[in-house]
Amino acid sequence: MVDVLPSVEARLRSALGEPDARAAVTFLGTDRVEVLRFQEGDRAGYVRYATLGMSAHPMADPTALVADPVAGPRAELILSVRAGIADTDKVLRPLAVLAASPQVEGVVVAPGASLDVGEPLWPGAPFTSVLVAEPGGLVENLELDAPLDPVHFLPLLPMTPNEAAWKRVHGAEALQERWLAHGTDLRDPARTSVPLD
Repeated sequence: MVDVLPSVEARLRSALGEPDARAAVTFLGTDRVEVLRFQEGDRAGYVRYATLGMSAHPMADPTALVADPVAGPRAELILSVRAGIADTDKVLRPLAVLAASPQVEGVVVAPGASLDVGEPLWPGAPFTSVLVAEPGGLVENLELDAPLDPVHFLPLLPMTPNEAAWKRVHGAEALQERWLAHGTDLRDPARTSVPLD
């Protein structure tokens, strides 16, 4: 088996700089998942959290009888928030839970999907779930040698429970258009729900 994680970490470092903190979480029956924190600028800047470990194995189609150990989509998750507004460092465990979900639950995490942790992402957070956005913006995809699929770095956009419910009915694209129309700052860890009526 090819260890892709050193290349994944190198790609994260080249795009985001040196991590200033990292934490590891291991769930029963899964490989270890790390979450790296990257601080950008001063307290008015951003803090970014990136998973490392989700891409060690390809995500398997939950309807497949046998999981392919080589081929299949690979991804890591990235969450960006404004620094100094909330205690967002407590998001490390929820992020690791989401990153372990392909191994634990046999799901394929892809753009447009909703991921719910069932509790606030950090203490006092108005968000319990995230919308998976399109890759390729902040961190470019990492091409791997064939037959391995590339690693996608998927941005996560926190959603309030009302936004998550609205998205289930109207779809991810409609919610993103609504955020855009209202000038929603998706990196504000204390923001309120976008108007949905």
